Amino acid sequence: MVLVAGTGGWYAVGGGSSTVGPAPAEGPGEKVAPLARSLHLPWPREGQASVAVEGIGSLGTRGEQKPVPIASVTKVMTAYVILKGHPMRADAPGATVVADRRAADESYSSVETTAPVLAGREYTQRRLLELMMVPSGNNVARLLARWDAGGEKAFVAKMNRAAAGLGMRATTYTGVSGMETSTRSTAEDQLRLARAAMKDPAFRRIVATASVTAPGAGVTFRNTNKLLGRDGVIGLKTGSSTPAGGNLVWATTQEVAGVSRLVLGVVLHQRAGTTPTEGSAAAHDASRALISAIRADLPAAANRA
Repeated sequence: MVLVAGTGGWYAVGGGSSTVGPAPAEGPGEKVAPLARSLHLPWPREGQASVAVEGIGSLGTRGEQKPVPIASVTKVMTAYVILKGHPMRADAPGATVVADRRAADESYSSVETTAPVLAGREYTQRRLLELMMVPSGNNVARLLARWDAGGEKAFVAKMNRAAAGLGMRATTYTGVSGMETSTRSTAEDQLRLARAAMKDPAFRRIVATASVTAPGAGVTFRNTNKLLGRDGVIGLKTGSSTPAGGNLVWATTQEVAGVSRLVLGVVLHQRAGTTPTEGSAAAHDASRALISAIRADLPAAANRA
């Protein structure tokens, strides 16, 4: 099996198509909102997807909800657990974290996406979360796990406890960065997590960050989410690998009946088995099609409901 490293994790660009599918299926955790029946969403033809609107409900789920590798989407849970244990205001720097030698040595890996940190240097919690979520630094995810729990294994246990608490019954975390193909989940479960994480103002601010500079390294990284800043998109997280395919958790906003609504979506397992570049592009394309259709049709559908 060949993995191809790209910017921000095992990422992809290229290929993928979307067509209008049949009526969305109801997931076991939530009934589809009545207005979803009048929407004709371009659900991806492969993999799985799930979409919900704050205050309205589910717009449906597509594809068999069986656990699949999720690559760097794993870091959503890593950030969620860190912020639960070390809460911070939306505009605050948070706690101070000293980078260890291991994180520094892993900074320039040729086999995974990392972000440069210097051993012994102090970093704010916010900056490390940005370096983990914006360019998807695997070494930073592991550094934060060691800082929080004393070791990665202990932190993974916290991730699984958090998943259980959120009702993510089809999810298993075996690592903190997403490198392990044994970390598996479903679109429905990741949507549950996205809802919970986006309630945290600090998390929302971090995943909406367009670019981040690594202190002391003079390197600036752009967010791997190519949809950010377009069509109301305000987050959330990308992740791609050869076995996982392309994955994208996204958040956008849309005014419905005079109220700005948060719309959350998850697209998983696009073009799995191809290159990470091809899978990531397919996930972006499928997500863009869903977002465009929802923003165009949701207001009218709400008026009809």
